Amino acid sequence: MDFGRKPLIGMVHLKPLPGSYRYEGNLDIVVESALKDARTLEEAGFDAVMVENFGDVPFPKYVDKTTVASFTAVAKAIRDEVSVPVGINVLRNDGIAAYSIAYAVKADFIRVNVLSGVAYTDQGIIEGIAHELAKLRKLLPGKIRVLADVHVKHAVHFFDFEDAIRDTVERGLADAIVVSGKATGKPVDLEKLALAKKISPVPVVVGSGTTYDNLPKLWEHADGFIVGTWIKWEGKVENEVSPERARKLVELAKNLRSRKF
Repeated sequence: MDFGRKPLIGMVHLKPLPGSYRYEGNLDIVVESALKDARTLEEAGFDAVMVENFGDVPFPKYVDKTTVASFTAVAKAIRDEVSVPVGINVLRNDGIAAYSIAYAVKADFIRVNVLSGVAYTDQGIIEGIAHELAKLRKLLPGKIRVLADVHVKHAVHFFDFEDAIRDTVERGLADAIVVSGKATGKPVDLEKLALAKKISPVPVVVGSGTTYDNLPKLWEHADGFIVGTWIKWEGKVENEVSPERARKLVELAKNLRSRKF
């Protein structure tokens, strides 16, 4: 994935997986839904897709073996279907499972919500997993990049934002950092994003709230954009990806790259 072109990374939000509270008993439906969204994103021109167990609420801090097995099956189907880079995010903070799945299916990157520090969340206190992940990357070496949140959404943070960036990169060894709004679909604070871009030695990715209207404002302060909510039908996160919205955002990104706007 080339951060020099400021890639659009489209979310593939999975329906509830086996073992989760809302699982409906048919894994084939989960796979078919995920493949449809992944195909739509690739056909629209998105630069990458990221697969996430979004439907598995309420989330555990770390997932069980059933989730890992079923997630891997879905991710492998997507990896075989699309030619763009594929990423993995295992909620709520299972970077070990995410890296393991990515390694098994030959995915390209993972997202880790709390790589360094501590977050106070609806799942309780979540601690960073940088040490454990570094050990796994040593054991299973590859080109899988780690995108790590700084002050992740749906959480309260008591560490200074600038210190959190430095810790995530210098001590957590993140390959890129993710800056988000307060919750899914909520816009990022532009001042925080600009600060992150100023002091981060690695790429800065917007993790929530990117829309057609605000992409031009975010463009100069970020190196990539993870987009989920806005590209769904009617802009509702629970819906399928809208081909029209996805293409519209891609066209805008093309214009921004060429500065024809």
